[in-house]
Amino acid sequence: MGFRCGIVGLPNVGKSTLFNALTETQAAQAANYPFCTIEPNVGNVGVPDPRLDELAKIAGSQKIIPTQLGFVDIAGLVRGASKGEGLGNQFLGNIREVDAIVHVLRCFENDDIQHVDNKVDPISDADTVETELMLSDLESLEKRVPAAQKKAAQGDKEAKLIASVLGQALDLLREGKPARLTRPKDEEEARVFRQAQLLTAKPVLYVCNVEEGAAAEGNAFSARVFEKAKAEGANAVIVSAAIEAELVGMEQDERLVFLEEMGLHETGLARVIRAGYDLLHLITFFTVGPKEARAWTVHQGAKAPDAAGEIHSDMQRGFIRAETIAYADYVALGGENGAKEAGKLRQEGKEYVVHDGDVMHFKFNV
Repeated sequence: MGFRCGIVGLPNVGKSTLFNALTETQAAQAANYPFCTIEPNVGNVGVPDPRLDELAKIAGSQKIIPTQLGFVDIAGLVRGASKGEGLGNQFLGNIREVDAIVHVLRCFENDDIQHVDNKVDPISDADTVETELMLSDLESLEKRVPAAQKKAAQGDKEAKLIASVLGQALDLLREGKPARLTRPKDEEEARVFRQAQLLTAKPVLYVCNVEEGAAAEGNAFSARVFEKAKAEGANAVIVSAAIEAELVGMEQDERLVFLEEMGLHETGLARVIRAGYDLLHLITFFTVGPKEARAWTVHQGAKAPDAAGEIHSDMQRGFIRAETIAYADYVALGGENGAKEAGKLRQEGKEYVVHDGDVMHFKFNV
C-alpha cells in the first residue's frame, strides 16, 4: 500500500533539499530563492527495514523488495496562499491528495539563506502555513455546510449526516482550530469526514531542520516545536537536511562511519519513516521465499484478507486462510520449516488481525 506524504513549509526552509536527500535524487531543484519548486515533485523510496534483510538471508531469497514510501515536494506557501498569493491554490490542491503532511520548519540560523519574514521562528512559520490551510478549509465548508443543511431539511439522510459532521469541523475552524480535532462518533461519520478531504484533517509530522551540529540532540528552536507537537497530539522529528544531502551517494559502510562521527545512529529518512508509520497507524507484514523477500504495508487492525488484497485483489476475493509465522519465531527457528516443526506456523482465518512483522503465505481460490 505505502503512503504519500506531502512536504510543505515556507520557502527556503529546506524542503527540496530534504526531498532530494530522502529520495536520493536530484529531482527537485534546490535553490536559495522562493518558489524554486514550480511543479510538485514526487519520489518513491524503499522503506529500510533490517527485518527484511534478515528474512531474506534465512530464506536465501534472490531478491529483496521493500515497501514503498512516497514523498511529494510541494512549493513553499506564503501568507495569502488560500486567496491565490504566491503560487496559490494549485498547491493547496496538491496537499489535498496526500495522506499526511510533513511540515518542514527552519530551526537553524544562516545569514546566507533568505527567510521570507527575515527572522527564524519555526512556531510562527508553522502558524502561517496552518492558517492558510484553515482558511482554505473554512472557505470550502462555508459553502458546503449550508448546502447540506438545506438538503437535510428536505429529508435527505446522507445530507443530514454531512451537515452534522462537517458542521462540527466548521465550528472548529471558526475557532481557529484545525479540522483534525473533529471526533466522528462512528464509522459512518468517519467516512463522511474522510470524503471531505479537508486540508487540516491531514495528520501532521513536524520536521525540525537543524544545523549539522544539532542533528543528534536538537536545539532551542526544535525544542519549541516538540512542545507544540506534544500539545497538538502531533509528531515531530529532528533532521539535518544538510547531513542527509551529504549521505547521498555514499556506500553503506561510509554512511555508518559518517553517522557515527555526527553522533547519529540512523539517517533522517529512518526517523521520518518511523514517525510517519506511527502517524498513519501503519504496520508491516512480509512474504518470504527463495525467489524474493518482500515487505507490505497495511493499517493497524487490518485482517488477513485485507493483507492478501495488498498483494492481489484475487487473493482477497478468494481468501481461504493465511499460514502465519511471527517474525521472532521465523528468525529463532531458522525459517519456515523450523517454525512448522516447532508448531509455530499458524493457520489463520478471515477474522485474524495482522500483527507487525507477521510472515504470511496466503491460500486462496478464485
